[in-house]
Amino acid sequence: MFKEVINQINTTKMKNLIGIDVVKSNIISTNLNELLADYQLFYQNLRGLHWNIKGRAFFELHLKFEELYNDAVIKVDEIAERILTLEGEPLHTFSDYLKVSQIREEKGITNGIDGIKITISNFSTIIIKERTILSLATEADDEGTASLMSDYISQTEKTLWMLNSYLK
Repeated sequence: MFKEVINQINTTKMKNLIGIDVVKSNIISTNLNELLADYQLFYQNLRGLHWNIKGRAFFELHLKFEELYNDAVIKVDEIAERILTLEGEPLHTFSDYLKVSQIREEKGITNGIDGIKITISNFSTIIIKERTILSLATEADDEGTASLMSDYISQTEKTLWMLNSYLK
């Protein structure tokens, strides 16, 4: 009986507030912070494209980039809150984002086709990280993160298909 209680106490110490293994939770939080950084750079890239795009497709692309950055800013908040739920600390400075993001700053882009290609490239980077996090979350029985990533992946896949179709 005492062994069972001691094992239960030791097991409880290894879990965070929401019942996920602390080590696995930390790994997921680290990956979520990388995704957060990617989304922050992606958001800024989209703002720049929205502001600076020129040419015949200006009106449609101006609106599309605005739609995409509005979605990105929501995801930034959701990702940061998920990190907090996992008892991690979300990155919150651009110097930190620049250190860990796989997405790079884009500037001076005025051509719509170039803007779409950059957006596709950024989404391609993001979806790889989302799939990695989904796999980690599934392995850790972290349904909250897995569900979030599953939703993001579905949205990203559809958006990638649509943006790619625009280029054809």
